[in-house]
Amino acid sequence: MEFRPCIDIHNGKVKQIVGGSLRDVGSHAKENFVASQDAAFFARLYQRYHIKGGHIILLNPEGSEFYGATKEQALSALSAYPGGMQVGGGINPDNAGEFLAAGASHVIVTSYVFRDGVVRYENLECLADTVGKEHLVLDLSCRRQGGDYYIVTDRWQKFTREKITMPLLYRLSEYADEFLIHAVDVEGKARGIEKELVKILGEWGEIPITYAGGVGSFEDLWMLRELGRNRLNVTIGSALDLFGGNMEFEKVFEFLQKEEHYEDKENSRH
Repeated sequence: MEFRPCIDIHNGKVKQIVGGSLRDVGSHAKENFVASQDAAFFARLYQRYHIKGGHIILLNPEGSEFYGATKEQALSALSAYPGGMQVGGGINPDNAGEFLAAGASHVIVTSYVFRDGVVRYENLECLADTVGKEHLVLDLSCRRQGGDYYIVTDRWQKFTREKITMPLLYRLSEYADEFLIHAVDVEGKARGIEKELVKILGEWGEIPITYAGGVGSFEDLWMLRELGRNRLNVTIGSALDLFGGNMEFEKVFEFLQKEEHYEDKENSRH
């Protein structure tokens, strides 16, 4: 289980928000934390610790009055840590190349691929052909509805008809290098992980998956490791002291480093 840090940018500032509160109208979101530092500060911090695979998310859509400031922050973070982070938020074949050229290791995509409630495989194939599977992460962030988990798009505001299932994960993995999955109902609340979703994802494990949502303690990390069968990477947002929470960044880093060393020893015995 690897630590995959985040830099969420909204209205030109690094923030932690309650996931389900994001609205395009008025560029509103319920804020847990607004950083005084810029996005490049956090990118350089992650670089110092040699942490790769984190994600930068632009939470304003193109057309928003704040999009320019948000994009500028994202590009500055990519420049500060070239090749070290992924970027998502309004990615499509027309702008993906700009972000990759700016230093992103991968682009993260949701809304361009999921249209009118379903996967548009022609869009997915176009994007994969444009950037290469090795540079593509699919954001399968989801919310629970009727006992199942459905992918949500447009900054987590719209439900699709696509349910998280093994066949869907297998098919989408043909086009992507990794998946990023926020459990939106618990995102930003730091009150515990979405256990049932973690179990589903842990049963699969064919390509790397980064799970985000609800981690608020080291007990949650242990539970994520157990329920996810040690197959999931983890993002911690609002609970991290960098973003006003109680979990110390260095202790989280050390904890997960020890986990990796433990795993390496266990694997060497078999």
